[in-house]
Parts: sequence; structure tokens; C-alpha cells
Amino acid sequence: MQARELILQQPNVKDVHWFLGESAPTFYYNIVGDRENAANYAQGLVQLRPNTLSRPIIQTLQTQLDRAFPGAQVLVRQIEQGPPFDAPVEVRLYGADLGELQKLGDRLRAELAQIDDITHTRASLTEAEPKLAVDIDEEQARMVGLDRSAIARQLDANLEGTTGGSVLEATEELPVRVRLSNSGRSNLAQISDLDLLPTNNRNSQIIPLSTVGKISLVPDLAVIRRRNGQRVNIVQGFMTAGTLPANALTQLQQRLQQDNFQLPPGYSFEFGGESEEQNTAVGNILSTVGVLGVLMSATLVLTFNSFVLAASIGAIAILSVGLGLGALWISGYPFGFTAILGTIGLIGIAVNEATVVIAALQADVKASTGDRYAVEEVVVHATRHLIATTITDIAGFTPLLFDPTGFWNPLAIVIAGGLAGVTLLSLYFVPSVYLLWIKTSGKPSVIGA
Repeated sequence: MQARELILQQPNVKDVHWFLGESAPTFYYNIVGDRENAANYAQGLVQLRPNTLSRPIIQTLQTQLDRAFPGAQVLVRQIEQGPPFDAPVEVRLYGADLGELQKLGDRLRAELAQIDDITHTRASLTEAEPKLAVDIDEEQARMVGLDRSAIARQLDANLEGTTGGSVLEATEELPVRVRLSNSGRSNLAQISDLDLLPTNNRNSQIIPLSTVGKISLVPDLAVIRRRNGQRVNIVQGFMTAGTLPANALTQLQQRLQQDNFQLPPGYSFEFGGESEEQNTAVGNILSTVGVLGVLMSATLVLTFNSFVLAASIGAIAILSVGLGLGALWISGYPFGFTAILGTIGLIGIAVNEATVVIAALQADVKASTGDRYAVEEVVVHATRHLIATTITDIAGFTPLLFDPTGFWNPLAIVIAGGLAGVTLLSLYFVPSVYLLWIKTSGKPSVIGA
């Protein structure tokens, strides 16, 4: 409730919806919901007012919540596009000994904390939950007719409960569990004073638990994670809103190399997070590129009845990749998942424009015979259409160039930045190859000839 009041002080925040002890429902395709029955966890969804820039509010809330609740780890993140991941920067440590994995995880967390864009770090083996530890004096327990098993059974019956009957509700029979009250179960002093019954018949005196053992609360690992059958300590780094995980991962790799980070024999580590998920998604996309390339080449060859003309269009497609990546390099954005999507889209536009020019040349009778003046007239006539298409395409992607989230900017830059060069290549490179082909083959090029 205190966090809710602090968040609602922001004028652009409309409401906050909390989920206690569990993750929010996976109402969006890339939301990771992996928390259930977690007493030390809560997730809130902050609803902003329309036309509000989210990045400044995220950064402000992160700072304010960290200061207001220093005893809790608060992560303020934005719901974004792209493949799902739990943390933007992630390192997975593999090994057999949990103690050694914890030490290595602490070292990696220390390295991550030195990176400016990292706001919080977390390791799966550092998450602990309270455990009730009972230190039994076995000699004293035997003297009063008790052993470890009997004490464990009676404590379980008192604290967790035992079925003591049932009640009939409508047509359903509900079991009734009898146990100590919540106040008694949460008080160590009352638990220490619990009465135990001796297991032998010779001693019927009730024995307080405190006379045969000491009770204390100790931290215990909440969960021991395994991946591919190996114990793993997952070290995660969370970043300032609007920063790129690729830069933080590069800095981490450099720091590990400078500090000569070495693992004991039998231990290994790998990087995960956003970079791994993006590589997987990109691999899935590129796995079909070969098949699509063969189909596109066969279609162009059958359409123009020429390997040379199909190759010229393929050259345009390859050169368009360089133009798009050049625009991305000038902008300063990193090469990532959305940039690859933009490159694929730019290739499609480049092939389309080159195909339009060649089809216009073949449709003109004089130009199909290699008449230079006729070719010039066809190209001049096609220039108006290609430039108009280019301008409308660039205008369509202009809003994404100023996307405040930084996610769609690489896609728009690759397409919008490469379109101008693609248009020039279609108007100059394609007609030149076409005339050279007519001159070399010595025969006119007419569609269907």
C-alpha cells in the first residue's frame, strides 16, 4: 500500500494493480509469469494516462522506490515487444557444489554492479526462505521416551495440522484440518512451549519441546534450479529504462577478461538474457532464408527468362543490405532483432523496385531492342513512380524513427535509410545491366519472347 501511494503521486499515473505472492497473468505474449506461492514477491501493473512517455516515469519511479524501500529489491520495467526474457543480462553458472556456485555468483554480481547501466542484480541461489530448525538433545529426548521421528511427527501434526473429520456442505464432503492458530504457528516462543507426548507407555508426562531441543529460524534455499540436468546459479542484471542490454553485456565480458575470471574444473558458464533470446529468434527467421532465396530466384528467372536479369535484381537485394546497415551504423543504434526484420523488409522493397524497372523496359518495344534513348525515356517515366513510392514509404516509417522506447527505431532506420539508395540503384544500375545484357546477347528482350 505504501508503494501504491508513492506511485500514484506521479501525475501521469492513472492506477496501479497488484498481484501478491504471484506473477501477473500472461496477458501479453512475451510476459514471463513464473512465480507462484511466493510470500516475498509481488508484481504491480502501473497504468499510465494516454499520450504519456513511459521512459522518464520508469526512471523516476525506480529511483523513488529504491530510496523508499531499501530493504526490498524493486524492479520497474516496461512491457516491450520482442522475445520474452526474465532479465536483459543473464549469466548461467553450472556446477555440482552449491557453495561454490554461490561464491561464483557473488563474484559475477559484483562485476555486474560495477556497470553504470545496471540498477539491480540477482542470483537464484541467493533467494532464501525462513526454515524452522530444531536442534534436538538426543540424550535428553531418549530419557523422556522420545526420538527424532516422534518429535518430527508431533511437530508436523501441530504446525501443519491433521485431518480431524469432515463437514457436509451441500452435496460435497469437506475434510476438516486441525492445527494451531496462525498466531501460535508464527511465534517461536509458543512453538518452543509445545507439549510432546512420550512414545512409550511408561512415561505419560507431557514434555515441553524446549526441554529436549532448541528452536531457531535459519535461511534455507528457496529453490535449487537445474538446467539440462545440471545445477545452475542464474545471475541476472536489470538495467536503467531506455538502455541497451547489448552494451552492458559487452562491458561485462570485457571486465571478466580484464579480471581474468576463471572457473574451477568441472564448472562452466554461458550468457543468456535478451541476447540469447534474440539470437534464437533470429536463427528461426534465418533458417528459412535459403529456401525463400531459391524460390525468389526461380520466380525471377522464369518471369524474365534470363539468369542475367535475375542476377541483377539479386545484386540490388544484396546492395540494399549494405545500404540499410550503413544507415544503421551512422545512426549509432546496435544491430539487433528489429534491425534484421528491417533488413528483410528492405530487401523485399528493393526487389520490387528493380522488378518494376525491368518490366517497364521489356514492355517498351524500342527499349527491349537496346535503344538507349528509349531506355532513358522509360527510366525517366518510371522515376516519378519510384520516387513517389519511396517518399510515401519513408513517410510511413517516420513515426517509428522517433519511437521513445528505442525498440522500433533500428527497423525504421534500416528501411527509411536504405530506400533512397535502393531507388538510385534501381534507376541507374538496373538499366545499365539491362543494356549490357542486350548488347552481349544480341537479341531483343520482350516479355514472353
